[in-house]
Amino acid sequence: MATTASHGLPPGHILLALAVVAIWGTNFVVIRIALDELPPLTLATLRFAFALVPAVFFVRRPRVPWASIAAYGLLIGFGQFALLLLAMNGRISPGLASLVVQSQVFFTIGIAMWRSGEQVRGFQIGALLLAVAGIGVILAHADRNATPLGLAMVLAAALSWAAGNIVARETGVRAMFGYVVWSNLFAVPPLALCALLVEGPGTIAAALAHASPGAWVAVVWQAAGNTLFGLVMWGWLLARHPAATITPMALLIPVFGIGTSALMLGETLPAWKLAAGALVLGGLAINVLWPVRHRLPGLPWRRGAAT
Repeated sequence: MATTASHGLPPGHILLALAVVAIWGTNFVVIRIALDELPPLTLATLRFAFALVPAVFFVRRPRVPWASIAAYGLLIGFGQFALLLLAMNGRISPGLASLVVQSQVFFTIGIAMWRSGEQVRGFQIGALLLAVAGIGVILAHADRNATPLGLAMVLAAALSWAAGNIVARETGVRAMFGYVVWSNLFAVPPLALCALLVEGPGTIAAALAHASPGAWVAVVWQAAGNTLFGLVMWGWLLARHPAATITPMALLIPVFGIGTSALMLGETLPAWKLAAGALVLGGLAINVLWPVRHRLPGLPWRRGAAT
Protein backbone atom coordinates (compact mmCIF):
# COMPACT_ATOMS: atom_id res chain seq x y z
CA MET A 1 0.00 0.00 0.00
CA ALA A 2 1.03 3.63 -0.43
CA THR A 3 3.04 4.90 2.50
CA THR A 4 3.41 8.63 1.87
CA ALA A 5 -0.14 9.81 1.41
CA SER A 6 0.43 13.08 3.21
CA HIS A 7 3.88 13.94 1.91
CA GLY A 8 5.31 15.07 -1.40
CA LEU A 9 7.71 13.02 -3.45
CA PRO A 10 11.33 12.94 -2.24
CA PRO A 11 13.77 14.46 -4.76
CA GLY A 12 15.18 11.06 -5.67
CA HIS A 13 11.71 9.73 -6.43
CA ILE A 14 10.96 12.80 -8.58
CA LEU A 15 14.10 12.16 -10.66
CA LEU A 16 13.19 8.50 -10.98
CA ALA A 17 9.68 9.36 -12.19
CA LEU A 18 11.12 11.87 -14.68
CA ALA A 19 13.51 9.23 -16.02
CA VAL A 20 10.63 6.81 -16.55
CA VAL A 21 8.40 9.32 -18.34
CA ALA A 22 11.31 10.47 -20.53
CA ILE A 23 11.97 6.87 -21.59
CA TRP A 24 8.28 6.20 -22.18
CA GLY A 25 7.82 9.44 -24.12
CA THR A 26 10.74 9.00 -26.47
CA ASN A 27 9.83 5.34 -26.88
CA PHE A 28 6.96 6.20 -29.22
CA VAL A 29 9.53 7.17 -31.83
CA VAL A 30 11.46 3.95 -31.19
CA ILE A 31 8.26 1.96 -31.69
CA ARG A 32 7.45 3.77 -34.94
CA ILE A 33 10.95 3.04 -36.31
CA ALA A 34 10.76 -0.63 -35.31
CA LEU A 35 7.33 -1.01 -36.95
CA ASP A 36 8.92 -0.21 -40.30
CA GLU A 37 10.58 -3.65 -40.14
CA LEU A 38 8.56 -5.77 -37.68
CA PRO A 39 4.80 -6.45 -37.61
CA PRO A 40 3.14 -4.95 -34.51
CA LEU A 41 2.10 -8.15 -32.72
CA THR A 42 5.47 -9.73 -33.48
CA LEU A 43 7.21 -6.68 -32.05
CA ALA A 44 5.06 -6.85 -28.91
CA THR A 45 5.78 -10.57 -28.52
CA LEU A 46 9.52 -10.04 -28.86
CA ARG A 47 9.45 -7.16 -26.41
CA PHE A 48 7.92 -9.19 -23.61
CA ALA A 49 9.75 -12.40 -24.49
CA PHE A 50 13.07 -10.60 -24.11
CA ALA A 51 11.85 -9.17 -20.80
CA LEU A 52 10.94 -12.69 -19.65
CA VAL A 53 13.99 -14.68 -20.74
CA PRO A 54 16.56 -15.08 -19.28
CA ALA A 55 15.50 -12.98 -16.26
CA VAL A 56 12.80 -15.44 -15.15
CA PHE A 57 15.48 -18.06 -14.45
CA PHE A 58 17.31 -15.77 -12.04
CA VAL A 59 14.52 -13.81 -10.34
CA ARG A 60 12.44 -15.31 -7.58
CA ARG A 61 8.67 -15.19 -8.06
CA PRO A 62 7.19 -12.61 -5.66
CA ARG A 63 4.95 -13.89 -2.89
CA VAL A 64 1.72 -12.61 -4.34
CA PRO A 65 -1.27 -14.50 -5.77
CA TRP A 66 -0.89 -15.94 -9.25
CA ALA A 67 -4.11 -14.17 -10.17
CA SER A 68 -2.46 -10.80 -9.61
CA ILE A 69 0.60 -11.73 -11.68
CA ALA A 70 -1.60 -13.05 -14.48
CA ALA A 71 -3.90 -10.01 -14.47
CA TYR A 72 -0.96 -7.61 -14.63
CA GLY A 73 0.67 -9.51 -17.49
CA LEU A 74 -2.53 -9.67 -19.52
CA LEU A 75 -3.48 -6.04 -18.91
CA ILE A 76 -0.07 -4.46 -19.50
CA GLY A 77 1.53 -6.87 -21.95
CA PHE A 78 -1.41 -8.06 -23.98
CA GLY A 79 -4.03 -5.37 -23.43
CA GLN A 80 -2.00 -2.19 -23.43
CA PHE A 81 0.84 -2.87 -25.85
CA ALA A 82 -0.88 -5.10 -28.38
CA LEU A 83 -3.51 -2.41 -28.90
CA LEU A 84 -0.99 0.45 -28.84
CA LEU A 85 1.34 -1.11 -31.39
CA LEU A 86 -1.53 -2.10 -33.68
CA ALA A 87 -2.78 1.49 -33.54
CA MET A 88 0.65 2.95 -34.25
CA ASN A 89 1.01 0.72 -37.30
CA GLY A 90 -0.43 3.36 -39.62
CA ARG A 91 -3.51 4.35 -37.61
CA ILE A 92 -2.13 7.12 -35.37
CA SER A 93 1.05 9.18 -35.30
CA PRO A 94 3.62 8.71 -32.50
CA GLY A 95 3.03 12.19 -31.08
CA LEU A 96 -0.76 11.82 -30.90
CA ALA A 97 -0.45 8.29 -29.51
CA SER A 98 1.73 9.60 -26.69
CA LEU A 99 -0.94 12.22 -25.95
CA VAL A 100 -4.09 10.09 -26.14
CA VAL A 101 -2.67 7.20 -24.12
CA GLN A 102 -2.35 9.60 -21.18
CA SER A 103 -6.08 9.26 -20.69
CA GLN A 104 -4.87 6.44 -18.46
CA VAL A 105 -4.62 9.14 -15.80
CA PHE A 106 -8.41 9.54 -15.88
CA PHE A 107 -8.92 5.81 -16.00
CA THR A 108 -6.48 5.11 -13.14
CA ILE A 109 -8.05 7.66 -10.81
CA GLY A 110 -11.55 6.70 -11.93
CA ILE A 111 -10.99 3.00 -11.20
CA ALA A 112 -9.41 3.86 -7.86
CA MET A 113 -12.45 5.98 -6.96
CA TRP A 114 -14.82 3.21 -8.03
CA ARG A 115 -12.94 0.70 -5.90
CA SER A 116 -13.05 3.00 -2.87
CA GLY A 117 -16.64 4.13 -3.38
CA GLU A 118 -15.66 7.81 -3.60
CA GLN A 119 -18.16 10.11 -5.35
CA VAL A 120 -17.32 11.99 -8.54
CA ARG A 121 -16.72 15.68 -7.88
CA GLY A 122 -17.45 18.75 -9.98
CA PHE A 123 -13.87 19.55 -10.95
CA GLN A 124 -13.45 15.99 -12.22
CA ILE A 125 -16.43 16.35 -14.53
CA GLY A 126 -15.06 19.64 -15.85
CA ALA A 127 -11.60 18.14 -16.35
CA LEU A 128 -13.06 15.17 -18.20
CA LEU A 129 -15.05 17.45 -20.49
CA LEU A 130 -11.87 19.35 -21.39
CA ALA A 131 -10.04 16.13 -22.23
CA VAL A 132 -12.99 14.81 -24.23
CA ALA A 133 -13.04 18.09 -26.17
CA GLY A 134 -9.37 17.55 -27.03
CA ILE A 135 -10.09 14.02 -28.23
CA GLY A 136 -12.96 15.49 -30.26
CA VAL A 137 -10.58 17.92 -31.97
CA ILE A 138 -8.34 15.00 -32.96
CA LEU A 139 -11.34 13.04 -34.23
CA ALA A 140 -12.56 16.05 -36.23
CA HIS A 141 -9.20 16.11 -38.04
CA ALA A 142 -9.09 12.35 -38.59
CA ASP A 143 -6.63 11.48 -41.33
CA ARG A 144 -3.39 9.56 -41.45
CA ASN A 145 -2.39 11.36 -38.24
CA ALA A 146 -5.18 9.62 -36.33
CA THR A 147 -7.95 7.44 -37.69
CA PRO A 148 -11.09 6.82 -35.60
CA LEU A 149 -10.05 3.16 -35.18
CA GLY A 150 -6.54 4.16 -34.12
CA LEU A 151 -7.95 6.60 -31.59
CA ALA A 152 -10.29 3.97 -30.15
CA MET A 153 -7.47 1.43 -29.89
CA VAL A 154 -5.19 3.83 -28.00
CA LEU A 155 -8.02 4.69 -25.58
CA ALA A 156 -8.55 0.98 -24.97
CA ALA A 157 -4.81 0.60 -24.40
CA ALA A 158 -4.96 3.43 -21.86
CA LEU A 159 -7.77 1.66 -20.01
CA SER A 160 -5.69 -1.53 -19.85
CA TRP A 161 -2.70 0.45 -18.54
CA ALA A 162 -4.86 2.03 -15.84
CA ALA A 163 -6.29 -1.32 -14.76
CA GLY A 164 -2.77 -2.74 -14.56
CA ASN A 165 -1.71 0.19 -12.38
CA ILE A 166 -4.54 -0.55 -9.94
CA VAL A 167 -3.82 -4.29 -9.87
CA ALA A 168 -0.16 -3.67 -8.99
CA ARG A 169 -1.01 -1.03 -6.40
CA GLU A 170 -3.70 -3.05 -4.65
CA THR A 171 -1.47 -6.12 -4.58
CA GLY A 172 1.02 -4.11 -2.52
CA VAL A 173 3.97 -6.02 -3.96
CA ARG A 174 7.41 -4.64 -3.12
CA ALA A 175 9.49 -6.89 -5.38
CA MET A 176 8.36 -5.13 -8.55
CA PHE A 177 11.18 -6.47 -10.70
CA GLY A 178 10.15 -10.05 -10.05
CA TYR A 179 6.49 -9.13 -10.40
CA VAL A 180 6.99 -7.62 -13.86
CA VAL A 181 9.29 -10.41 -15.04
CA TRP A 182 6.94 -13.20 -13.95
CA SER A 183 3.89 -11.39 -15.28
CA ASN A 184 5.40 -11.74 -18.76
CA LEU A 185 4.61 -15.46 -18.55
CA PHE A 186 1.01 -14.41 -19.13
CA ALA A 187 1.75 -11.73 -21.74
CA VAL A 188 3.92 -13.67 -24.20
CA PRO A 189 1.65 -16.67 -25.04
CA PRO A 190 -1.46 -14.66 -26.06
CA LEU A 191 0.69 -12.16 -27.94
CA ALA A 192 2.49 -14.95 -29.82
CA LEU A 193 -0.78 -16.71 -30.61
CA CYS A 194 -2.37 -13.51 -31.94
CA ALA A 195 0.75 -12.78 -34.01
CA LEU A 196 0.57 -16.22 -35.61
CA LEU A 197 -3.15 -15.92 -36.31
CA VAL A 198 -3.22 -12.32 -37.51
CA GLU A 199 0.19 -11.78 -39.12
CA GLY A 200 0.92 -15.34 -40.18
CA PRO A 201 4.04 -17.53 -39.84
CA GLY A 202 5.34 -16.54 -43.28
CA THR A 203 5.19 -12.79 -42.61
CA ILE A 204 6.77 -13.23 -39.18
CA ALA A 205 9.60 -15.41 -40.51
CA ALA A 206 10.38 -12.99 -43.34
CA ALA A 207 10.38 -10.00 -40.99
CA LEU A 208 12.72 -11.71 -38.53
CA ALA A 209 15.05 -12.84 -41.31
CA HIS A 210 15.40 -9.34 -42.77
CA ALA A 211 15.31 -7.26 -39.56
CA SER A 212 18.25 -4.86 -39.33
CA PRO A 213 20.48 -4.49 -36.26
CA GLY A 214 18.61 -1.26 -35.54
CA ALA A 215 15.33 -3.14 -35.31
CA TRP A 216 16.82 -5.59 -32.82
CA VAL A 217 18.24 -2.72 -30.77
CA ALA A 218 14.72 -1.27 -30.67
CA VAL A 219 13.37 -4.62 -29.43
CA VAL A 220 16.00 -4.84 -26.70
CA TRP A 221 15.28 -1.24 -25.71
CA GLN A 222 11.59 -2.09 -25.47
CA ALA A 223 12.35 -4.99 -23.15
CA ALA A 224 15.09 -3.46 -21.00
CA GLY A 225 14.29 0.25 -20.93
CA ASN A 226 10.52 0.32 -21.10
CA THR A 227 9.39 -2.99 -19.62
CA LEU A 228 11.98 -3.94 -17.03
CA PHE A 229 13.08 -0.45 -15.99
CA GLY A 230 10.00 1.63 -16.79
CA LEU A 231 7.24 -0.64 -15.55
CA VAL A 232 9.24 -1.81 -12.54
CA MET A 233 10.06 1.71 -11.39
CA TRP A 234 6.55 3.02 -12.08
CA GLY A 235 5.03 0.16 -10.12
CA TRP A 236 7.60 0.69 -7.35
CA LEU A 237 6.57 4.35 -7.09
CA LEU A 238 2.85 3.53 -7.14
CA ALA A 239 3.40 1.05 -4.30
CA ARG A 240 4.91 3.79 -2.13
CA HIS A 241 2.83 6.86 -3.02
CA PRO A 242 -0.83 7.62 -3.71
CA ALA A 243 -1.88 7.26 -7.35
CA ALA A 244 -2.81 10.97 -7.41
CA THR A 245 0.80 11.82 -6.51
CA ILE A 246 2.48 9.65 -9.13
CA THR A 247 0.11 9.83 -12.10
CA PRO A 248 0.58 13.60 -12.70
CA MET A 249 4.17 12.87 -13.74
CA ALA A 250 2.80 10.95 -16.71
CA LEU A 251 1.54 14.25 -18.09
CA LEU A 252 5.10 14.86 -19.28
CA ILE A 253 5.10 11.79 -21.53
CA PRO A 254 3.42 13.62 -24.45
CA VAL A 255 5.96 16.44 -24.12
CA PHE A 256 8.75 13.97 -24.81
CA GLY A 257 6.66 12.01 -27.30
CA ILE A 258 5.50 14.93 -29.44
CA GLY A 259 8.88 16.67 -29.19
CA THR A 260 10.98 13.70 -30.28
CA SER A 261 8.49 12.76 -33.01
CA ALA A 262 8.67 16.28 -34.42
CA LEU A 263 12.47 16.37 -34.22
CA MET A 264 13.29 12.85 -35.42
CA LEU A 265 10.34 11.90 -37.64
CA GLY A 266 9.25 15.30 -38.88
CA GLU A 267 5.74 15.01 -37.41
CA THR A 268 3.99 18.31 -38.10
CA LEU A 269 2.46 20.38 -35.32
CA PRO A 270 -0.47 22.31 -36.83
CA ALA A 271 -2.61 24.57 -34.65
CA TRP A 272 -5.37 21.98 -34.24
CA LYS A 273 -2.92 19.41 -32.87
CA LEU A 274 -1.48 21.91 -30.38
CA ALA A 275 -5.02 22.90 -29.34
CA ALA A 276 -5.99 19.26 -28.85
CA GLY A 277 -2.89 18.71 -26.75
CA ALA A 278 -3.63 21.75 -24.61
CA LEU A 279 -7.21 20.60 -23.99
CA VAL A 280 -6.29 17.00 -23.13
CA LEU A 281 -3.34 17.91 -20.92
CA GLY A 282 -5.32 20.76 -19.35
CA GLY A 283 -8.10 18.39 -18.39
CA LEU A 284 -5.68 15.80 -17.07
CA ALA A 285 -3.77 18.43 -15.09
CA ILE A 286 -6.92 19.76 -13.43
CA ASN A 287 -8.06 16.25 -12.60
CA VAL A 288 -4.87 15.26 -10.83
CA LEU A 289 -3.69 18.60 -9.40
CA TRP A 290 -6.93 20.08 -8.08
CA PRO A 291 -7.21 17.68 -5.11
CA VAL A 292 -3.68 18.60 -3.95
CA ARG A 293 -3.79 22.32 -4.80
CA HIS A 294 -3.41 23.27 -1.12
CA ARG A 295 0.03 21.63 -1.16
CA LEU A 296 1.21 23.58 -4.23
CA PRO A 297 2.92 26.80 -3.05
CA GLY A 298 2.41 30.05 -4.88
CA LEU A 299 -0.84 29.12 -6.62
CA PRO A 300 -3.80 31.51 -6.13
CA TRP A 301 -6.32 28.69 -5.69
CA ARG A 302 -4.43 26.82 -2.97
CA ARG A 303 -6.27 26.48 0.31
CA GLY A 304 -5.91 29.55 2.48
CA ALA A 305 -4.39 31.73 -0.25
CA ALA A 306 -5.40 35.33 -0.55
CA THR A 307 -7.74 36.19 -3.41
